[in-house]
Amino acid sequence: MALVKKGSRLITVDGSTYRWRLRGRPTYVQALVMSPLAYAVEHAEAPGTTLVVTTDRPHPGNWLGTPGSPVPPAQVADSIRTALTTGWRPQSPGSPFHLDRSAGFRPSR
Repeated sequence: MALVKKGSRLITVDGSTYRWRLRGRPTYVQALVMSPLAYAVEHAEAPGTTLVVTTDRPHPGNWLGTPGSPVPPAQVADSIRTALTTGWRPQSPGSPFHLDRSAGFRPSR
């Protein structure tokens, strides 16, 4: 399933172009700072398997006012490189590939 183009950003990593997107509104557990921010990445020209990256920060739109910081493009590029070396095949069909970078996240409860 392709990412929605509205609100997504393009990033070029090692000569390949990818599309990445953060969810605009937090999920219920993200809003309560019980789960960290996550974003999705796919190959821009030939989307196949989606990469889902779980970060170590709260969603900036959480309901508790916990400070959240934006995801810089350099971190997205680093996550793409890490996922590629650990088995993500962005142009092949398949289930989402999960990359967990949530070490250090502190839930609100």
